[in-house]
Amino acid sequence: MKGTYIIVIFLKKHIQISIGALGLISFKKGYYLYIGSAMGDFGSSTLINRVKRHISPPENKKIHWHIDYFLNNQETSIVQLNLIPSRQKLECILAEELISQSDGYIKKFGSSDCNCLSHLIYHKESFFKDKK
Repeated sequence: MKGTYIIVIFLKKHIQISIGALGLISFKKGYYLYIGSAMGDFGSSTLINRVKRHISPPENKKIHWHIDYFLNNQETSIVQLNLIPSRQKLECILAEELISQSDGYIKKFGSSDCNCLSHLIYHKESFFKDKK
């Protein structure tokens, strides 16, 4: 199956993490949405297998993507997974729209292969709550 995914991550406290070539980054306490895609027909590049890899324990995977560094920190926890099966790659469209509704983003995180500002988007509070 091909498609796009959104991983919702809660960060328990303000921390700094070294994120590969991006270097040391400060992350505020709050919620982060990571948007990615997997457009393969088989193997590790399918939607299901890509998400399984992201959510697997650190000792079961080699650090490869920016999100691996973030998820390997003990202060992060995945609170929701959203899978969007599609033959069209939607991650950049979603990232742009979600950034416009966010409290911020981590510059160039997860977007080194495209022109997006970021694929890791920050919200101070859970966006699941009714914002009145």
